[in-house]
Amino acid sequence: MAHTKYATAPLDTEKMPPGIPYIVGNEAAERFSFYGMKAILAIFMTEHLLNVHGELSPMQPDKAREWIHNFGSAVYFFPILGAIIADWLFGKYNMIIWLSLVYCLGHAVMALVDLPMLTGLDPRTTLFIALGLIAIGSGGIKPCVSAHVGDQFGVRNQHLITKVFQWFYFSINLGATLSTLLIPELLRMYGPSVAFGVPGVLMALATLVFWLGRHKFAHIPATGTRFFEETFSAKGLVAIMNLIPLYLFVAMFWALFDQTASSWVLQAKSMDRMVFGWEVLPAQLQAINPILVMLFIPLFSFVIYPVLGKYVRLTPLRKIGFGLFLTVPAFAIPAWIEMRIESGASPHIIWQFWSYVLITAAEILVSITALEFSYTQAPKRMKSFVMGLYLLSVSLGNFFVARVNHFIQNPDGTSKLTEVQYYLFFTGCMLATALVYVVFSQFYRGQTFIQDDELSEEIMAEAEEEGTTGT
Repeated sequence: MAHTKYATAPLDTEKMPPGIPYIVGNEAAERFSFYGMKAILAIFMTEHLLNVHGELSPMQPDKAREWIHNFGSAVYFFPILGAIIADWLFGKYNMIIWLSLVYCLGHAVMALVDLPMLTGLDPRTTLFIALGLIAIGSGGIKPCVSAHVGDQFGVRNQHLITKVFQWFYFSINLGATLSTLLIPELLRMYGPSVAFGVPGVLMALATLVFWLGRHKFAHIPATGTRFFEETFSAKGLVAIMNLIPLYLFVAMFWALFDQTASSWVLQAKSMDRMVFGWEVLPAQLQAINPILVMLFIPLFSFVIYPVLGKYVRLTPLRKIGFGLFLTVPAFAIPAWIEMRIESGASPHIIWQFWSYVLITAAEILVSITALEFSYTQAPKRMKSFVMGLYLLSVSLGNFFVARVNHFIQNPDGTSKLTEVQYYLFFTGCMLATALVYVVFSQFYRGQTFIQDDELSEEIMAEAEEEGTTGT
């Protein structure tokens, strides 16, 4: 009999798994660190960035957007590698712990980006190294954390998965709200080193919280080469081929959504940001999204979905389709705002607020739905892999934005597109994507898979057999 100090199967219960609070707590702290750092990137790059001599040397907006979305693309590219290594060799828990340490190192380097006289490096080089480490750490653990949530459930309590993924998403947005409000203030008051250092402390706390829950979790073992056998089996290939076209459509949603951290922040600098006598910082406007998410999750779950469900069958694919169409006006409003700015006006940020309302509603419909749907469509040995595959859609969306911003840069620092044309271009791309998606969704066919005790017993039996035969 093989022995392990951790449980290798979900607890046989109808109640909530005991490890969930540790996962949710970890996610809240980790998302605080990530979104706090990301919230100020656009402002830091365009207003605070120095050269190797300590002199101010900010980036032009197109260059800053290119950097930000290349970083976003990297963050969501590494999940597929983390997923493969976790399912193949080390298991999800080990990958999360090890890569969290890389993540912490990236934040530590980020805190040094404003100190070229200390590091002896050009701040752009330091920034590149820090963002690279954060991308590896943050990206590598993403599919493992999402799949680790689902792995805590067996047949008897699988009905609670939807609720937990909602709370999981709620914790993400709670951490994002707090950090997006706080970190821009720290940047304004104390400078980049403190503003980037605080998220690093929260990432260290996130790692500690996750480690404390190690005896509460179900640790689904890595499957070795059997992971590849299932991935490239007829069942695995069919699941992948079913999901890839869906992810291509979702990628365009992320191309627009993730510009809330770049284009929308830069646009807010030219807007009237006075609210009840308080001037909101451009980067703080991003807090609208996570606040609305926390309000919209119960609103959609208990009001909108039940009401709409009386008139139309709300399948996951239909929810995603509704979200794609909502993203179109969400980006058309900023295009109108840019028209006003180019005419010499200073529109109030209330107009961006309405854009956030629309794009957040779209996020509920697209992101939460696709996250849960991806888990259920993944065969049992490839949960992390499919989560990584889903996150490649985010990478692809950000890569598209980065390439567009690279292409429109002129050698003299000007842009081939006006800001109005820029917004209209992405609005048109989103509309075309949503229309084609309507056709695609009619032909999707898939199969639902849920993790259970049978899989873990099978894995342990196979491991014992290998041990007794000496292979």
